[in-house]
Amino acid sequence: MATLQKIRNQAGVLVAVIIGLALLAFILGDMLRSGSSLLRGKQMEIAEIAGKSIDYKEFQQKLDELTEIYKMNSGTNSVDQKMLEQLREQTWQNMVRNYVMSDIYKDLGIGVSSDELFDMVQGNNISPIIQQLFRDPQTGQVNRSAILQFLKHLETNGTSQQKAYWLFMEKQIVSQRKYTKYNDLVAKGLYITTAEAKQDVAHKNHKVDINYVAQTYASVPDSAVPVSDAEMQRYYNNHQKLYQQDATRRIEYVVFPVVPSASDKQSAHKWIENIKSDFANANDDVAFVNVNSDVPFDDSFYKKDELSPELGDFAFSEKVGDIYGPYKDGDSWKLAKIEKFENLPDSVRARHILIRVTSQADAQKAQSLADSLKTVIEKGGNFATLAEKYSQDPGSANNGGDLGWFRRGTMVKAFNDAAFSSKVNEISEVKTQYGIHLLQVTKRGKTAPNVQLAIISRKVEPSSQTYQSVYSIASKFAGENQTQEAFNKAVASEGLDKRYATIKEDQQNIKGLKDARILVRSAFSNSEVGKLIVSYEGTPIFDLGDNFVIAVLTGIQEKGIAPFSAVKDRVELAVRKEQKGNYLAKEMEGKSNLVALAAALNVDEKQARNLTFNSYSIPGAGVEPAVIGTATTLGLHDVSTPVKGNNGVYMVEVTNVKEGADTDVAGDKVQMMMSLSYRANTQAFETLKKEADIVDNRSKFY
Repeated sequence: MATLQKIRNQAGVLVAVIIGLALLAFILGDMLRSGSSLLRGKQMEIAEIAGKSIDYKEFQQKLDELTEIYKMNSGTNSVDQKMLEQLREQTWQNMVRNYVMSDIYKDLGIGVSSDELFDMVQGNNISPIIQQLFRDPQTGQVNRSAILQFLKHLETNGTSQQKAYWLFMEKQIVSQRKYTKYNDLVAKGLYITTAEAKQDVAHKNHKVDINYVAQTYASVPDSAVPVSDAEMQRYYNNHQKLYQQDATRRIEYVVFPVVPSASDKQSAHKWIENIKSDFANANDDVAFVNVNSDVPFDDSFYKKDELSPELGDFAFSEKVGDIYGPYKDGDSWKLAKIEKFENLPDSVRARHILIRVTSQADAQKAQSLADSLKTVIEKGGNFATLAEKYSQDPGSANNGGDLGWFRRGTMVKAFNDAAFSSKVNEISEVKTQYGIHLLQVTKRGKTAPNVQLAIISRKVEPSSQTYQSVYSIASKFAGENQTQEAFNKAVASEGLDKRYATIKEDQQNIKGLKDARILVRSAFSNSEVGKLIVSYEGTPIFDLGDNFVIAVLTGIQEKGIAPFSAVKDRVELAVRKEQKGNYLAKEMEGKSNLVALAAALNVDEKQARNLTFNSYSIPGAGVEPAVIGTATTLGLHDVSTPVKGNNGVYMVEVTNVKEGADTDVAGDKVQMMMSLSYRANTQAFETLKKEADIVDNRSKFY
């Protein structure tokens, strides 16, 4: 019975354990499936600021919002990579400020009421943001009626996009106002005493002339100051803050470039040969070029000397419709067909009225104004008077819109084409990235024959077969050489060009490689020292532009204080400099005659004039604050003890003392206060950022 009871007790415990494990597995499984686990939360954490976790989704939402605002402002539908990086950085800075400052604002009671916001939008204290949006370019004043008109339109007929834009602007106004209030509070809490101002004036007034003797650290051979490991370790322990380091990765890599094969070159040439007859028979050359060429139709006209000698000879000796080629131009095969001839001037004199378009909301208003002005001018209105009143080009408006003489190609293309194809006194309406122009050519220079060519261009590019062939070579290399040792042996045996790079976590590019961000991210996330770097898709082959890249991780440096072994050489230099300073100081100690000291040391005695406590450097010596501080506190004809500076050890004698006559303590106090307030605006926030212990994980996502 005892044995049976024991079995029952043990079975009960066993069953309880099994049930407990099953429940734990069920709970963990559910958490993982639902995506609500702590693990997943950390995986999606893009940052931590002041103990608060910021999710990737939140950051991306803010980025998307800012991107849409940028598109509306710029009137574009897409954002290039460079601008996207700038928008990401701006989003980050906005979020850092909001998270760092939100609790500060709450603790200090800083806020913006609805009445205050109203006042900043359309009251007596217009926000700088609103001023920028609604400033009249002619008067430089805020157009209050335009603000009211916009808000009325927004309320009655505003689109969801316009309302979102305005809401974003209001948030920016409130955020800026809170930050200004905080900075004002900090600035008002700072004070310069009269005693401080008096001391500063005294420092500025007190000027000294000196003679000095210097012995540079380089003059002492290293053998004269042996440095022990114990001394270096002690120095390192006492100065660890000097050895802070960023996280980096060291990589070695080889590039397998994808270049056109002989077959690819032959194929491009054959294609251009085959299309020649169709091009010759085409009725609409513009459409034919735009459909078939790698480069769209260019409607520019050229003089003979602006073309290559061969193409120029052909174009100006043949007739419209004749074709030249195929001919090689760079990495492309081309056909050129004579489109038309015209006698065009080399230069023109013109004037214009510019109506700027800064957003889609401005476009309709600008177009209406341009149409009205064109009608007035065509009915006899004075162009110069209207330009002075309405043109938003400050460089020409005061001259009645006159741009003077300019040569072909000096203006943006649309403006250039209109100017050189217009008749004298004809009014043309031209749209450029600057806005809408009303253009009038007033004089034309001497004309000369010009030709317009329709050009079919076929770039010689690697085929998919070539890409596959190079990829196979790279794949074979990666498959057979997955360790650093094997990688190096294969590089040597195959005669490959091995490259090196030390990369930072937030680095976007690697010199010589296009779109290398994925390689940088993978080096920090999916790699082990001594092995090939593997992408997030699990492949060691990185497709970067026209290159396949295979890289091996050779070293890791984590963020923080560098270990002694990594900075030993730097520590040794610092300790040796310190020892040399002691050596030189001992050699110069007790000397009071600088002329004799200079002779004994076989150096020149030098001079410096008009040094003050605020001086930045010493002529002939460089930036030496310790020497300047010593010199300006000595009395007339006093000789200093040895002073250890940045570049060597110095002894100084004051040869002349001059006292200035500045007694404006009050003015100096104002200047010092302004400087202190200016510093407070940046340093207070930077201090709060440091205290917030920001963890930036953006590099894991972008």
